[in-house]
Amino acid sequence: MLEEYFVRPQTVDRIRASWIAPEVERYVAWLGEHGYAARCVLTRVPLVLAFGEFARAGGAGGVEDLPGHVEGFVAARVARRGGERDGRRQVAREVRGPVEQMLEVVLPGFVGRGRKGRDVAFADVAPGFFEYLRCERGLRRRSIDSYQHQLACFEAYLRRIGVARLEDLSPAILTAFVAQRAASGLGPAAIRDGCGVLRVFLRYAHRERLISRDLSGVIERPQFYRLSSIPRSISWEQVGLVLGGVERRTPCGKRDWAILLLLVTYGLRAREVAALTLDDIDWKRERLAVPERKAGHSTAFPLSASVGEALVDYLRHGRPPTEERRVFFRAVAPVEPIGAALVSDRARRYLLKAGIDVPRAGSHTLRHTCVQRLVDADFAFKTIGDFVGHRSARSTEIYAKVAVEPLRRVVLGGDGEQVLS
Repeated sequence: MLEEYFVRPQTVDRIRASWIAPEVERYVAWLGEHGYAARCVLTRVPLVLAFGEFARAGGAGGVEDLPGHVEGFVAARVARRGGERDGRRQVAREVRGPVEQMLEVVLPGFVGRGRKGRDVAFADVAPGFFEYLRCERGLRRRSIDSYQHQLACFEAYLRRIGVARLEDLSPAILTAFVAQRAASGLGPAAIRDGCGVLRVFLRYAHRERLISRDLSGVIERPQFYRLSSIPRSISWEQVGLVLGGVERRTPCGKRDWAILLLLVTYGLRAREVAALTLDDIDWKRERLAVPERKAGHSTAFPLSASVGEALVDYLRHGRPPTEERRVFFRAVAPVEPIGAALVSDRARRYLLKAGIDVPRAGSHTLRHTCVQRLVDADFAFKTIGDFVGHRSARSTEIYAKVAVEPLRRVVLGGDGEQVLS
């Protein structure tokens, strides 16, 4: 495997002379299997070899001793480079990443400092809460992730003010937390959702006798009027500017082009785009299936010519070779399916690149644009809701506020009294 990347026999000999040569070769094989470019292998191998020599000089007697020398190696490399604080942090990341990645490959169970999984909120004091959400309340993973995020913020707040036990919670503490969240710039909907999560957690804590009294009633959810805002759509001309910013000659650009067309043509959510598989595309019948939508149903769309061409171009010339059935993959190693966050990030990137100023730019901007285009075409709201996968007709009502043509006819009506009658 080493000969595929290193041309000189002397270089290969030096690598195999290292006391961690078997581990380095395993790491190189892993990099190749996961689609890392040759230049990446050529830069990482000298780094991990230097780490091995540093650890041996520090007293490492076996591979199992390597983790104890990571911090010292990173510190030594950072000290050698010097520079400003931000530059030192960048150097630390560049050194730590490959070293910890190699250790994850060769040492079962090793988890690097930079790759630790997210701690479960209140795992020590309320270990059964998320199982309760999953089994008793029947929440989906996406909803449970939202609970995790909100409760992690609450746990961090309690740690910051020195509250170690749930029994020490008080109305004043809870009220202060909600006020602090509101002052941080969160929107009304986010604050409302956070209050709802906190109420559920407090009721559970009281039920399980983790706290002596039910404090959920202390949390007052802020008033939030469902139709108080307007959708953050953009004009069709602006969509052209967004699409025009995609470099379609690169694999990444081919992927992003297909993603943007799916968002704006069908109004898909980011997670629906990320979850698409090759089995969801029926080329013979020219259909695109979107299973397991938010409302719990599936939708089959006619496969538009532009979307079909974009998908074919990506699948033939942009998608990495893989046995996986998911459609969209990362453009850089490690080769793995993309997630919803990346879909939204790509949409945001091209919106900003086009110079379009819109609140909370992301994939939902293009979803709202798709819906707005259907509204402008005078489709019934029930039809629009079914098309974009709304759970309830009430979710589509807000677009009545931006039904531009009907409102224009009202304003420009010839007989004002008829309009008011």
